[in-house]
Amino acid sequence: MDIVDIAALRATPVAGDPFTHLVVPNFVPPPVLPEVVSGLPPMSKGGSFPPESVKLGPRARQLMTDLGSRELKDTIAAKFGLDLSDAPTMITMRGWTREKDGRIHCDSTAKRVTVLLYLNPDAGRFTGNQGCLRLLRGPDDIEDFAVEVPPVNGTLLVFPNGPTTWHGHKRYVGQRYSVQLNYMTTDGQARSELRRHRISAMVKRLTSAA
Repeated sequence: MDIVDIAALRATPVAGDPFTHLVVPNFVPPPVLPEVVSGLPPMSKGGSFPPESVKLGPRARQLMTDLGSRELKDTIAAKFGLDLSDAPTMITMRGWTREKDGRIHCDSTAKRVTVLLYLNPDAGRFTGNQGCLRLLRGPDDIEDFAVEVPPVNGTLLVFPNGPTTWHGHKRYVGQRYSVQLNYMTTDGQARSELRRHRISAMVKRLTSAA
């Protein structure tokens, strides 16, 4: 687990405004981040990609393994007082943000916990707060936020999902690498979403090989 700083996660207090969450700067430590970023694929399409559908360098692959680990799941469960022992894990990644992305939303109810990891080393690209994720007090105003998370420097954001976990970001178009890890429910909706991502991975692998 040398790719991520589990100790920093354990030491970070849980915040409650505007909803329960925690933010860990440099969860991917500064000496390691360039090695991970150099192993990310060039991505010019929007949408989510399962890691197995893209070509990753060795340190980026190790990051995905660490994010899928039991140690990380148990640590997050303990931080929020949750039982995630039977929760399936789903990991996807994004590399390009489109004009339509970032609209205010709550995540699917199939996702018990959302974990976002930002892998962009250059904060200067996100000027004017564009592309910075905001944790919002309601569904109607992107300016009514309690916390703003720049998508840079290996920052980790974790929050259990709920009907008031509104979040979004101001318009940004361009390269914006993030990894989303979700601990899922075990109901039919979650199974359907997991199946959809597996099929997506298969299609994207076949498309890239053609």
